[in-house]
Amino acid sequence: MNETTDWHENAFDLMRGVAAYTGSPLLKGLSKVIARHPEADVGNAFNHKQVGCKLWGRDSLFDTLGGRYGRIVILGGWYGILAAMFFDDDRFEIGAVDSYDIDPDVGSVAETLNAAWADRFRAITADMYQLPYGALGADLVINTSCEHIADLRAWLTLLPKGSRVLLQSNDYFSEPTHINCVPTLDAFVDQAGLSDVAFSGSLPMKKYTRFMLIGTI
Repeated sequence: MNETTDWHENAFDLMRGVAAYTGSPLLKGLSKVIARHPEADVGNAFNHKQVGCKLWGRDSLFDTLGGRYGRIVILGGWYGILAAMFFDDDRFEIGAVDSYDIDPDVGSVAETLNAAWADRFRAITADMYQLPYGALGADLVINTSCEHIADLRAWLTLLPKGSRVLLQSNDYFSEPTHINCVPTLDAFVDQAGLSDVAFSGSLPMKKYTRFMLIGTI
């Protein structure tokens, strides 16, 4: 227990110093998460692989569709890190980000991380299969965990025709919670069946390759 407490205190002091040096609201929020939510698996959520995949998604989105959005809906938003990365990037003009996750324990962490943008951020506990997508007012829907969706095409039919989406999956078949991986980028394109694909790409990682599509349903 003492070792855990010391780790969190040291990590908090370190992140608070880094936040002060950089002036980053995201890093300030991360330091508060470490202090207020010691149970949060921040080391996993903010490791270099997670951050690298999110940076790839953010930069590719800007290059493909630009940076102006009225409302972005993020599914499986977890601790709200992707939302914070959007808000922290001056290239983007975003009216609001709604981060949905079925886990009731992650919303408070996401709100702490995104406290600097509390007027534009919401963490909502909900089942993505039960959302009234037509009423959400989203001009972009993001799902970076398509490997967890048993029938991706069926889920996409829940969204209004013409919705813009950013989707990620991978070929990490050995992970037990990944129930619908794809072996190749072409397989992911076929699986999603988007009416228009504005971007498709692969990001090789140490143990797997991540695939991404940006386009229209």
